Amino acid sequence: MRIWHQSFTVLDDVPHYRDALARHLRSQAAPGTGIDLHGMKPGTYPSDYPGTHIGYAYLAGLHREQFAHAALRAQDEGYDAFLIATIPDTAYEEVRTLVDIPVIAFGQTSVLMAGALGDRVGIVNFIGALEPQLRRNLRNYRLDALVGPIVQVEAGFTDVMAAYADPGPLLDAFTRAARRAIEAGANVIVPGEGPLNVFLADQGVSRVDDVPVLDSLGTCVRVAELRAAQYRATGLAPARTGFYGARPPRPLVDAARDFYGTNRTLT
Repeated sequence: MRIWHQSFTVLDDVPHYRDALARHLRSQAAPGTGIDLHGMKPGTYPSDYPGTHIGYAYLAGLHREQFAHAALRAQDEGYDAFLIATIPDTAYEEVRTLVDIPVIAFGQTSVLMAGALGDRVGIVNFIGALEPQLRRNLRNYRLDALVGPIVQVEAGFTDVMAAYADPGPLLDAFTRAARRAIEAGANVIVPGEGPLNVFLADQGVSRVDDVPVLDSLGTCVRVAELRAAQYRATGLAPARTGFYGARPPRPLVDAARDFYGTNRTLT
């Protein structure tokens, strides 16, 4: 089984995270499952940091095309599942209409699985600009009643990256933020975004006090394996009705992408 992992970061720009991610996902996958890591195209972010783009609707939306391009490649190349490994589930609605292989979305899957551990999910994140996207997604998924506080860790992207070499400060900051979420009623914690998730898993953090902390990406890998096995055995695929379900003919997709130049610029 082969899973295509698609990050919102340029992975080679963050080698400590890339290597920890590869190590962690290998540890979570079943024997025989291969997980191929893919990031955004080098040069995607002039600031070298995706978080500066996440807070703007146009820029965040523009980057969806890289996820669509990747999903089409994944299906064409025979992958069994496509994992959108970013908590705002970038391009999930669009990608799900383009391919029949299972599409696993970090945010949706994390909250669904967290709901089996508690009835009030808290998200502990390090990018404050994500909250409006997360809240809107949760409403669209009809999961908004399950999610309570979304709390920000007192750390930025560079702090999270630095924590792979010096974990103490970020561990303390995460614990403080998780306790704020717990005080606000959360009884299960979802860590927001891959770098924080992988850092916590690498440090063996699975609880704060008596509240579980979900390993979101590890969980997504296991769900991807399940969904891929179902698809392989029965052909189980999403609904293909209505605007948010119908799959456009591939020649129309290719022609539109040729017109906008995305086939050329992303290949």
